[in-house]
Amino acid sequence: MDVVGVRVEMPSNQPIVLLREVEGDRYLPIWIGAVEATAIAFAQQGVVPQRPLTHDLMRDVIAALSAPLKEIRITALEDGVFYAELVFESGTTVGARPSDAIALALRTGSRIYAADTVLDQAGVSIPDEEEDEVERFREFLDQISPEDFGSRD
Repeated sequence: MDVVGVRVEMPSNQPIVLLREVEGDRYLPIWIGAVEATAIAFAQQGVVPQRPLTHDLMRDVIAALSAPLKEIRITALEDGVFYAELVFESGTTVGARPSDAIALALRTGSRIYAADTVLDQAGVSIPDEEEDEVERFREFLDQISPEDFGSRD
């Protein structure tokens, strides 16, 4: 999966990360928290904060322990909640929220996968004729900054 980007869904003011199949036409929208949206946007935009964010710290701990992150997997969708896991080169897996896993994958250059069952449940196919709308979404993402996510009350 590729990370298309993050945006704020209106009128709920809820951040969303949009993933796209590398070889396919399905997109996977996942609603996330404002902090995780900022972390993902920072990673995509190459923003280096003055002090490391939690995901930067995790990346540094992984590197210090010589325990490379191989990939992340979005494994399930149950009662509207997505589940993911971090998969390390050693074969060790650790459960995670998809938003945290995506933020970490972007920082480590790790691949992102989504289970077919998740894509079958929540994936949205966008035919070529609707690509214009996706392109508008990408343009929107180019104009948005992490500060636009603010904090949730």
